[in-house]
Amino acid sequence: MSDIRVKICGLTQPEDVAAVAGAGARYAGLVFFEKSPRNISFETAASLALQMPVGVAKVALTVNADDAFLDALVAAVPLDMLQLHGRETPDRVAEVKARYGLPVMKAIGVAEAADLAAIDVYAQVVDQILIDAKPPKGADLPGGNGLAFDWRLLQSRKYWQKPWMLAGGLTPENVALAVRMTGARQVDVSSGVESAPGVKDPDRITRFLAAVAEV
Repeated sequence: MSDIRVKICGLTQPEDVAAVAGAGARYAGLVFFEKSPRNISFETAASLALQMPVGVAKVALTVNADDAFLDALVAAVPLDMLQLHGRETPDRVAEVKARYGLPVMKAIGVAEAADLAAIDVYAQVVDQILIDAKPPKGADLPGGNGLAFDWRLLQSRKYWQKPWMLAGGLTPENVALAVRMTGARQVDVSSGVESAPGVKDPDRITRFLAAVAEV
């Protein structure tokens, strides 16, 4: 059994919780971004979070959220981590971490080697880094676009000051290769385990975890 941790992001239905927990994922992502097909209400999120078994961390994905939104979110949904997936500055990340007392993960979009410099900057203020593919220009979504970046960019730099997670275009078919190329010890998937945008496929979730376990 692999010790690589898996995050399944964008849960929307009770059956998603069962599939994620049953397959052995360690993180479950709940999306709070209106433009996303995976966006859910606080009420739905609270229900899903309460069904999550012990051992699966509940992660809230937000995009450039203000204090009022985050105050309401944290009050309504029992969470284990906040994932900031927008243009939040290091100072804003530090503010969020201090205000809510929750571990914070910051997403960093990567398309070329120069983009990696931001990881060292944000590593000073976060608990974890999510290294994702930079969205194409004009895209509505900052993540969950099913796009991968060139994993060779990480081959010369596999370690940072904080734990990191690989995201962007991962699927049951390519995740083993991605892990071998990058040395990732954590991976995140959303659209890669769906049958349609926002619709999780239990079989693909199982296959994704199985592929990781074989690395």
